[in-house]
Amino acid sequence: MGDAGMLVAVLAAAVVALAMLSLAALKGWTGWLELRRLELSQKADKNPSPAAARLELADLKDRVRKLEAIANGTEES
Repeated sequence: MGDAGMLVAVLAAAVVALAMLSLAALKGWTGWLELRRLELSQKADKNPSPAAARLELADLKDRVRKLEAIANGTEES
């Protein structure tokens, strides 16, 4: 009977250890997600530099030019 009691104690300790590891992992995961949310919100709040704004505008103009060429039937590469 002593072996059964020992087995139950070992299994109970294993379950408790697994629960503790799971909770620690969950806390780390939620902390990491919160960090990513913070980084994304800071990126959204920043105003782009003038050079980045000019590059984005040039890219948009190029896209419009390509779409107009497709609409006219004169696709350019």
